[in-house]
Amino acid sequence: MWQRFWQFLDNFFFGPRAAGPGPLAAAIRVLRYAYAVVRDLWRGQINLRATGLVFTTLLSLIPLVAFAFAVLKVFDAHRDLEPVVYEFFRPLGGAPARDLTNRVMGFADRVSSGIVGSLGFAILLWTLLGTIKKVEDSFNFVWRVQHPRSFARRATEYLSLLIVGPILVVGFLLLSHAALDSEAVKRIVELPFLQKIYAAGLVVAPYAMVTAFFTALYMFIPNTRVSITAALIGGLAAGLLWAAVGNMFTALVVGSARLTIVYTGFAVIAAALLWTYFGWVILLVGAQLSFYVQNPGYLRLGHEEMKLSAAEHEQLALKVMYLIGQAHTTGAKRWTANALAAELGLPPIAIAEITAALERAKLLTVTEDDEYLPARAISNIRLADVLDVARSERSGHLTPRLASVPAVEKLSAQLDDARRTLCGERTVRDLVDEAALKVPSNA
Repeated sequence: MWQRFWQFLDNFFFGPRAAGPGPLAAAIRVLRYAYAVVRDLWRGQINLRATGLVFTTLLSLIPLVAFAFAVLKVFDAHRDLEPVVYEFFRPLGGAPARDLTNRVMGFADRVSSGIVGSLGFAILLWTLLGTIKKVEDSFNFVWRVQHPRSFARRATEYLSLLIVGPILVVGFLLLSHAALDSEAVKRIVELPFLQKIYAAGLVVAPYAMVTAFFTALYMFIPNTRVSITAALIGGLAAGLLWAAVGNMFTALVVGSARLTIVYTGFAVIAAALLWTYFGWVILLVGAQLSFYVQNPGYLRLGHEEMKLSAAEHEQLALKVMYLIGQAHTTGAKRWTANALAAELGLPPIAIAEITAALERAKLLTVTEDDEYLPARAISNIRLADVLDVARSERSGHLTPRLASVPAVEKLSAQLDDARRTLCGERTVRDLVDEAALKVPSNA
């Protein structure tokens, strides 16, 4: 039944109704994004990632605040971090949120005051780097990134984030307070109309800060280039969800006597765990939406595996190597996964899988801008090697021993010999040159 239901929705959002210039078709195309995110949530992969991040959050919350304390104490601004911690716990309700905030700040203050220069500082730093790596892995999963950051790049960028991040956050808060407390602003807000705008701004400010924070995460955490438009749309959607779900969660916690009866003194801890899970789900949902905004070709496929036949894999590998080799030879614009997908009419995930296999075989290399280049001169890349990569792309895992059938094995060997004989010593360069010769002289 559920399969028919999702098939109906798939046909509705991606079928004939979504084609055409009419307002109904345009509305359906916009609603595709919400449908794709809900579908991914239903399939459970985002939920599993969020569940795993709950543990890492609880493990690293105290070290993270303690490290920020150690950095901000240099500027005598460490207590200004308290509103940020309180905003994280705010959906738990006034008293529990204040209690947890005071506990976290107290623990972090005691830890940070005696940890600098000790062995514990190295352990704390290792915990934080490991936690940020798990967050990056989750974002890379959402963005279908095959290659994580290198260790050197990861350590440099993570340390920069841990040092500069708290300074920027507290600096923003201090500037905001200074602006609001200035005489010019006080005189302006004395006007009745502007008083209403000022009051509304104070209410909206925490959500705007959360939205800005989410947008920054979506831009910088995935190991790929994320456009500001995609990150902003994802951050805005996640910020609105954070506000809506936070208010509902607060009402649930405050109005639920059963939670207190069942968990007694642990009710706050249970609520904190639950809210941490919801927070990560919201964060990953926003990341998923930003991914779809930048890569609409994935909307229908989602996280499902792209299934191509063996013949289609071989053709795809040759076409990818041909296009990349041709661009490299002619000096044309370098290909990216999205550009190759648009050219070949396939979802980008299919391109990403085959290019990852070609890169592992050292036939391709990827630049920092996610552009593809031949790993060596295309005159040294044999077509037989490309076909071997395509035929063995999904290999590498342990398989049970198969019974020997000499007739089948003999036929397979003959087919392999015939393929290698046909390819001979032909290279990608030969393929590019043959295609160039077929172009008419007046083209």
